[in-house]
Amino acid sequence: MRTPPSYSWRTDMHTINCQVLVVGAGPGGYVAAIRAGQLGLDTVIVDAGSAGGTCLTRGCIPSKALIHAAGEFAAASSAHAAVRFGIRLPSAPQMDMSTFQDWKDGVVNRLGRGVEGLLKKSHVRRLHGWARFLDGKTCEVTGDGEPLQVHAEHVILATGAEPRELPELPFSSRILDSTAALGLTEVPRRLAIVGAGYIGLELGIAFRKLGSEVILLEAQERILPGYDEELTRPVAAWLDRHGVTSHVGATLRGCTETTDGVTLHTAVGGEDIDLTADYTLVNIGRKPRYDGWGFENLCVDREGDFVRIDARCHTSMHNVWAVGDITGEPQLAHRASAQGSLVAEIIAGQRGRFEPACIPAICFTEPEIVSVGLSPEAAQATGHDIIVAKHPFLAIGRALAMGAGDDGGFVRIVARKDNHLVLGIQAVGTHIAELAGEFGLALEMGTRLEDLAGTIHTHPSLGEGIAEAALGGLGRALHA
Repeated sequence: MRTPPSYSWRTDMHTINCQVLVVGAGPGGYVAAIRAGQLGLDTVIVDAGSAGGTCLTRGCIPSKALIHAAGEFAAASSAHAAVRFGIRLPSAPQMDMSTFQDWKDGVVNRLGRGVEGLLKKSHVRRLHGWARFLDGKTCEVTGDGEPLQVHAEHVILATGAEPRELPELPFSSRILDSTAALGLTEVPRRLAIVGAGYIGLELGIAFRKLGSEVILLEAQERILPGYDEELTRPVAAWLDRHGVTSHVGATLRGCTETTDGVTLHTAVGGEDIDLTADYTLVNIGRKPRYDGWGFENLCVDREGDFVRIDARCHTSMHNVWAVGDITGEPQLAHRASAQGSLVAEIIAGQRGRFEPACIPAICFTEPEIVSVGLSPEAAQATGHDIIVAKHPFLAIGRALAMGAGDDGGFVRIVARKDNHLVLGIQAVGTHIAELAGEFGLALEMGTRLEDLAGTIHTHPSLGEGIAEAALGGLGRALHA
């Protein structure tokens, strides 16, 4: 058994040689490093942040912790305001954001320790510091000790992405990116959100549940423009019912910032409007992280803003690979992780290509949205004659039994008319994010409507909606 290398470097050591060097804080980088170590490759990962990367420490996990806590608070508030399910609370709940932050940080730290354990178990050296490339195989690491050079046979770029900043709204103590919003120790009385994409909607709905007055500004003509309108309609209805103000087709003119708030100068429908809030969250997408890494010393080709890769995640430079957000859309942690695992296996001598049948996308809004594969519009654009089969959660016993049947949710299957091959599955509804795995597996396995209809789904469960929709697509609906 190999002896695990040291995790810190001596000040008299100037160079480390390794087979695989992973640079960056993205989840794909950590998965690549762990998998490479498991395969017996001498691997070094360099990261200036906490173990686990952006998703674990500043993105997916903290945001879902906030969403869960907000949901618990909203349920308790509802039990005080009006009896539901026979539950009554004699007094209104209170939200202690400082205690929440401690709990959230505990979750993040626990997962981070798990990542550190996996690195050690896989004999991966983790250098805590900032890496700057000197050439395509060498980087200089500055950290706790003297600067250190790391030279590798293979380099994996996993520097991730960072929030885009608007020139009219530079980030500050009152103009926040998503990371800063997740670190708030108070519930804003009024929160303005610029950009009604999935991050803005997820956080906006969470803060509305916590009691904030929320205002959405979106430049396009509807919220969640990355999803088709049928899927977003139940979310828009929730926003209306809960008093969230949505301004679509909005143009931002500028802002006036004070010590206790921000006034946004906007134009909506040709009318100038000033909107004042305690904080403004800017969510207009994320850009690849290049600055400070020495990318100017690398000769990697790009496609637009992103590093260009082939189907093996290989760049234009020999033995230089790239995974995650710097390689393009969709900028999702599970895509990055799949790429990272693939690259490690290719470096170890295995064969493979990154050609998934689908990459599931989830929006943790109220209600949740899952989209896998082609939407009806996208499927029609490919020239296929299609079947679109839907089944409402209103007709699913499990949804009604947990009070989730009246939010307009449904399951939708898109299939070819000639051979019933499933091209896409989408759903909107409470707690349906957990169905994404089944949706993705269906497309990866080349499922047909008959397969979904013939699979016995547990009763009572939300998954019954999948079989019911498939039966409807075959003209055999039980609840027609």
